[in-house]
Amino acid sequence: MAREFQRGHKARISDLTAGTDLYVGVQISAPGLTFDISCFGLDADERLSDDRYFVFFNQPKSPEESIQLLGAQAGDTESFRVTLDRIPSQIRKLSFTATVDGAGQMSQIAPGYLRIVAGGEEVARYAFDGSEFSTERAVMLGDFYFKDGWRFAAVGQGFDGGLEALLKNFGGEVLEEAPAAPQQPQPQPGAAPGFAPPAFGVPAASEPAPAPAPAPAPAPQPAPAQQGFAPPPGHTPPPAPAPNVHVAPTIVAPMTPPAGGTVPPPATPPAPAPAPYGQPPQQPSYGGQPGAPMPPGYGQQPAPYGGQPTPPMPPGYGQQPASYGVPQGAPQGGAGVTAALQAFKETPTGQRWTQQNKKLIRVDLGIGGQPVLARQGSMVLYQGKVDFSYKGAGFAGRIVGNATGQEMQLMRCTGQGQVFLAENSTHLHPVELQGDAICVSAENVLAFDESLQYEVRRIEGHGIPGGALFTMQFQGTGTIVVKTHGTPVVLPVTPTTFADCNAVVAWSAASQVIVSSQVRMRRNAYPGDTGESVNLQFRGAPGNFIVVQPYEV
Repeated sequence: MAREFQRGHKARISDLTAGTDLYVGVQISAPGLTFDISCFGLDADERLSDDRYFVFFNQPKSPEESIQLLGAQAGDTESFRVTLDRIPSQIRKLSFTATVDGAGQMSQIAPGYLRIVAGGEEVARYAFDGSEFSTERAVMLGDFYFKDGWRFAAVGQGFDGGLEALLKNFGGEVLEEAPAAPQQPQPQPGAAPGFAPPAFGVPAASEPAPAPAPAPAPAPQPAPAQQGFAPPPGHTPPPAPAPNVHVAPTIVAPMTPPAGGTVPPPATPPAPAPAPYGQPPQQPSYGGQPGAPMPPGYGQQPAPYGGQPTPPMPPGYGQQPASYGVPQGAPQGGAGVTAALQAFKETPTGQRWTQQNKKLIRVDLGIGGQPVLARQGSMVLYQGKVDFSYKGAGFAGRIVGNATGQEMQLMRCTGQGQVFLAENSTHLHPVELQGDAICVSAENVLAFDESLQYEVRRIEGHGIPGGALFTMQFQGTGTIVVKTHGTPVVLPVTPTTFADCNAVVAWSAASQVIVSSQVRMRRNAYPGDTGESVNLQFRGAPGNFIVVQPYEV
């Protein structure tokens, strides 16, 4: 099963697959737009110091062919073959990018993805869509980078200037006129022997099928398909090149002899390996015939393509026609740790602030590029390179905070990564401000963007000692996270709206607030006091509101 990535997530390639001969597919589309998809081979300083490692439609492969542009196939807009153990030592990063060819913006794109396939099985996928971008005309989708081994990172960073901005970012130069293509954009037959699109995709209809490579000399014995890749259906595999066997091959689907030729059985193990976990059985593997029998452990098919109905499966196997990807012997409702925790999976949205559940929120510091101020001790988890520092209020701020009860103990979160925030299982509510203002008690503030301006505001009153109460007013453009005890209620402001000062959480800054006192010395001197002596009265034009929690501080 493919591992799902979100923007900013990283992982070791060795944790995804044991193979090093990888297929990278990119799917991106928008009505009326065309895209150029490229790969930049960068040095240790993340610069394009050797333009021969800029792989695009006019230069479809690197000098030693460790990076090859394959074209549209298997349902992908563009695809690459990357052989990690052949990449020279001066190349430390491969950045896969997409740019709009002509007018248009990345906000117009439909849902797309960048995926990694090893041995015909998809092992990683980073999904994206236009909601993550605005006016960008180019975007860095994902990186392969070397750090104690090759790793993958889902990037999703855009550039307004298109391909020219990308080239300048990587230290390249923009030529006045692009040179003529030195060769065909598709790799020549035999350049990638044994390589095929993933088993669960269909090659593009417009792409002609490659002809079998002529054999310069008969080989003593045909070699099996190279690590993790099966030959396309209906084609005889070309003769094996010089031995270049990679260690620890990935699992491949069982192969049967293709039409017009034979494929020798693998050396080890002698029996064909089972099909990759989660692969739909109705699609034959590359190199196999449609009528090949399905291995046990899949859901029953009434009639496989080109074959007879399969006999009943023994007890303990999947019994529903569409039950794919269920482990052998597992109940249909799902079993194991992964199935049990599926309901609590992290929620991706591509936004800066993402609410994971009612009591946990995530902020992506890489989006927006500005720090976040959060209540000290509210971090429960973070991913990436994040720094936490103390945010002091200064001498005057401490005096005002102590005197008004609106002191906030804050920390500054900076860097590139995601920070998860929560406090005492309180309910969290992100409120986005677009130049407007809101009043919130400091006790009910969990975190906010540092771009917001905040100050202590005095509430006028009469009839109580001190004559005033205080609150915090936040104003500007950004998000503030308000915490409540329980599910709050939002009410419109009317001339007769009163709220307990210990239960009110926030209100619109345009509301007029005064203290309404019901203090009676005679009542307080005897038993029977209601405890509701001081309230806040709200007045304002239509559209103003107050937020009240089912709890008194």
